[in-house]
Amino acid sequence: MIDIPALSLVVLVGASGSGKSTFARTHFKGTEVISSDFCRGLVSDDENDQAATKDAFEVLHFIAGKRLAAGRLTVIDATNVQPEARKELVALAREHDVLPVAIVLDPPERVCVERNELRGDRQFGAKVITRQRGQLKRGLRSLKREGFRKVHVLNSVEEIDAVSIERTRLFNDLTDRTGPFDIVGDVHGCRPELERLLTDLGYTLLLDDAGRPIDAVQEGRRAIFVGDLVDRGPDSPGVLRLVMGMVAAGNAYCVPGNHEDKLLRALQGRNVKVSHGLETTLEQLEQETPEFRAQVAAFIDGLISHYVFDGGKLVVSHAGLVERMHGRASGRVRSFCLYGETTGETDEFGLPVRYPWANEYRGRAMVVYGHTPTPEPEWINNTICLDTGAVFGGSLTALRYPERELVAVQSAEEYYAPAKPLHVASAPAREPDVLELTDVTGRRVIETSVHGRLSVRAEQAGAALEVMSRFAIDPRFLLYLPPTMSPVATSPLPGLLEHPLQAFETFRGQGVTELVCEEKHMGSRAVVLLTRDDEVAEKRFGLAGRGALHTRTGRSFFEPALTDELLSRLRGVAEAAGIFDELDTSWLLLDAELLPWSAKAEELLRDQYAAVGAAARTSLPAATAALESAVAAGLDVGDLLATMQSRAVNADRFTAAYRRYCWPTDGLDGVRIAPFQVLATEGSTYQDRPHAWHLDIADRLVAAGPELITPTRRLFVDESAWSDGVAWWEELTGAGGEGMVVKPAANLIRTAKGLAQPGLKVRGPEYLRLIYGPDYTEPANFERLRDRNLGHKRSLALREYALGLEALERVARGEPLWRIHECVFAVLALESEPVDPRL
Repeated sequence: MIDIPALSLVVLVGASGSGKSTFARTHFKGTEVISSDFCRGLVSDDENDQAATKDAFEVLHFIAGKRLAAGRLTVIDATNVQPEARKELVALAREHDVLPVAIVLDPPERVCVERNELRGDRQFGAKVITRQRGQLKRGLRSLKREGFRKVHVLNSVEEIDAVSIERTRLFNDLTDRTGPFDIVGDVHGCRPELERLLTDLGYTLLLDDAGRPIDAVQEGRRAIFVGDLVDRGPDSPGVLRLVMGMVAAGNAYCVPGNHEDKLLRALQGRNVKVSHGLETTLEQLEQETPEFRAQVAAFIDGLISHYVFDGGKLVVSHAGLVERMHGRASGRVRSFCLYGETTGETDEFGLPVRYPWANEYRGRAMVVYGHTPTPEPEWINNTICLDTGAVFGGSLTALRYPERELVAVQSAEEYYAPAKPLHVASAPAREPDVLELTDVTGRRVIETSVHGRLSVRAEQAGAALEVMSRFAIDPRFLLYLPPTMSPVATSPLPGLLEHPLQAFETFRGQGVTELVCEEKHMGSRAVVLLTRDDEVAEKRFGLAGRGALHTRTGRSFFEPALTDELLSRLRGVAEAAGIFDELDTSWLLLDAELLPWSAKAEELLRDQYAAVGAAARTSLPAATAALESAVAAGLDVGDLLATMQSRAVNADRFTAAYRRYCWPTDGLDGVRIAPFQVLATEGSTYQDRPHAWHLDIADRLVAAGPELITPTRRLFVDESAWSDGVAWWEELTGAGGEGMVVKPAANLIRTAKGLAQPGLKVRGPEYLRLIYGPDYTEPANFERLRDRNLGHKRSLALREYALGLEALERVARGEPLWRIHECVFAVLALESEPVDPRL
């Protein structure tokens, strides 16, 4: 049995004919193996062209580097008998912080010779194999000194054939442990504070015969310690005894800090400078038994540099960790985990200036760490430092995961005077509400919780930047942009492009049968950010005002005074309905429609729709009259007359259709809001609440302000009630309505096929006349329009939906503005994709 790390660079070593390629095919996937012969073929069309060796290995190293950067196990199939060749591969592994593993295949020389003689493409003789095996024998003992973490030597054909390979997870890979966790910051020997904190967190302390805590237990939760358990404080042995006991009992995890690293070297008798509190710990340990000191040394020696938990969502390290090192293993990774990075400078207190890696962090995992004392924990780009200076008279802090709740206890006293006052920041942190151009420009990849990683191309970002910078509201109020909505599949029914049955069948195909049909309002999609009082906007969002009312592209519907007046009215309605109290929030974010359409699109209606209708009403009657005269005169223009008459009817229907979207408004008189979903409140999102809950909130707003709030009519259906849904759609569209949106009743749905569409719009035939033109129902036009490619539109709808939900989650978590704006901006950027806008 050979065990290899699941993420490693496996280097096969052996003379030609030793069976490396067969071994690689037997034990590894074809995509994991990079063969030097294959790379020669890539660059020269001849796998045996030795003149192409240099170029071939450049290709081999390039491909291997890309795989390792992506976190993929990689196998190098080459002779690798020369130290120089292995040196480059070990360097490549170190560059990507993965473990290099050597598997040596060394069957008898005669076996290698016989195998090569059977291959007609091998023209070299036995001398080459003899030379290669000689090089192998000379370097065999030095493989570990060269940097290979593991070396496996197989000396016979039988041994090679019989071996099996097991892939083992790295020690830092605890991705299967999902929590919940309580992550404790730097303790530094403050045992009384640690005991109080664990008690406040709900742990029960277990004592030994001498009354000393040796374990702490809470059902269903585990503690994680970020290191620096020792030095400076009053009882480092007591802290070690408690943490070691919790770890041994399976009630905690611990990563090492730089102070543990130095203590271990001191306990091992190595030459270290006894300073920064180490002298206190060594004096305290002298009062303990030799057995306890040996246990401490063994405990520290066995600590892993960092851990990755919860499917890669949580990383814990003493000094933090940049994303490219998550789950990796190397001396460089361990050094970063223990000490972080420094700029090479010292500050006015003589301390090293630490590189502010968290300011540049863009990873999907939450990184929790300590090491650098701060007065209060601060979220920076999904990272948080929990060292709040317990030993310096500050506090000992823990983070509850996944709740993101902070729990702290004040230190009883200042046990050790800090070199730098605790209130002095170690490095300038990025202002959370400051946006930078680099946050949105260039190609970007955004991690979403519901739909994985989504990419935004550079050219898409450029298009969105123009709209966002010139027309959008202040980004501090721009928390969300609604996604585009996918239409249903084209209906096979005569005379119809869209019909509810296609929506029902699509969702049934995804296993979703409980649906809600919501009336599609004749208005404009609107997002409402509503604050409870005038102080909330300034305090929570850093911006004066009552909130915002904006379009799908982030533009305000009205000028500021009118917006404030409308928000004031909405605030009164929400207060009267008790929504703020029920949701325990000082602000609401609502998804809604603003009516009438003409309130926003008056210019579009006047210049496009009204102009088309006016032109048709002017020209078609005259053309029809002329053709009628021609028919009366005996000319054969009957077909053309029928066409003009049909077009006149179509034009009248077109005019009637757009007029339904218009009614007179004077300021806010005539303006109405139709809310249908609560998007977010302080600390919460609501995509997991069923639509019935959201619509109930909307109904209460209607009841509290019927003169301003329009109800959203709805019908809940399952497979047995599809006919009811069809009949209701026919009733809505027959009365001139736009149609309806069919949604999963449960709201956010993940199916076996992935994320379900949040809704499918089913538009009526007369509304589609506005979209496709007055004459779209003419047979020639209608058949052409049936050939609609919906795949791209549906993909776009899902991606924008996922980005919108991610923005809301980041708002609820209180993440910096740039993290929220990254998602909001991406939704607008995706809108520049070349998709038929009529869909």
